[in-house]
Amino acid sequence: MSAPNSAANRLKQVQGFLSENNERSPDMMWPALPARAGYLALKNGRRRNALSLAVLRDLRDQLHAYNKSPVDGGLRILPPFKPDLLADLEKASKDINSDAGKQYGWLLDSAKWQEHRKGLPNVIVLRSEGPVFSSGHDLGELRTLSHDEVKETFALCAEVMSLIRRSPAPVIGAIQGLATAAGAQLALTTDLPIACATTQFRLPGASMGLPCTSPSTAVSRKLGHALTYRMLALAEPIRADRLPGGAVDVVADQEAFEKRLTAMVDQLSETAGQPQALGKWAYWTQLSFRGGESGGDGYEDAVAWAGRIMALHARAEDAREGIKAFFERRPPIWKT
Repeated sequence: MSAPNSAANRLKQVQGFLSENNERSPDMMWPALPARAGYLALKNGRRRNALSLAVLRDLRDQLHAYNKSPVDGGLRILPPFKPDLLADLEKASKDINSDAGKQYGWLLDSAKWQEHRKGLPNVIVLRSEGPVFSSGHDLGELRTLSHDEVKETFALCAEVMSLIRRSPAPVIGAIQGLATAAGAQLALTTDLPIACATTQFRLPGASMGLPCTSPSTAVSRKLGHALTYRMLALAEPIRADRLPGGAVDVVADQEAFEKRLTAMVDQLSETAGQPQALGKWAYWTQLSFRGGESGGDGYEDAVAWAGRIMALHARAEDAREGIKAFFERRPPIWKT
């Protein structure tokens, strides 16, 4: 496998930040990011950043590059969001050499994290250029593809969304323009979407007899069931400042957009990566508790389960360092 630095340069070449001779590409002038941050570049501006088969393959390859261990080339992404997997994490925490430790130890042990995520980012920024963030699937291309290629397109789309959701590094969605259909799905799959107040989101498929069934999966989980169904059925656009509070980080204008984006990236790039990763997995996993033994909304089961996660967090080197730094009134020196 290539050394981390050369792999990083190759990723930048794929994204368009560097030419083949490693010079900065003149047509990609986004602000430089801190050392522990990276761009997930959507580059199809001539086609309104449509998610063509080639673009989806490229996004998948970038996400793979950001999550491949420099040791063995294996993907290190978050486990499935299943509460029962906590038992395996607890085994891994007690014995890093056990089967569970070999599979999940990188999420719990700082040395293993550093080993398997050396040179990889602690925060990823999904970004595109132009007035349209993404127009969704390339309908013109879909008309020309074979049945197998159409299946691959939709399977790749689902894979890209899953890779974002299970990325150990939080993914910020820099939504600078219209996000429609699968473009809205992509935008709202990110962990921390940010948009200007006038930016529009839309699920237009019903207007052409192809309801946005797949995009609505991400949109409903971010915006709620009632609003998403209205968007799905009526195919009407909605501005970012009309979305439910907190679903998207809404700013006034482009200047505020860049300022807020920079602040978020700086904060996350300077935060310990391993606690962020385990915290992200735990958050989305605890949402699966509904009813269960305690009945109701599942809160009692969820809070008991989350207590076990907190116990894992507390054993981590970064947590011990953070607590120590708090009492010593100094900035923490993170291990990850």
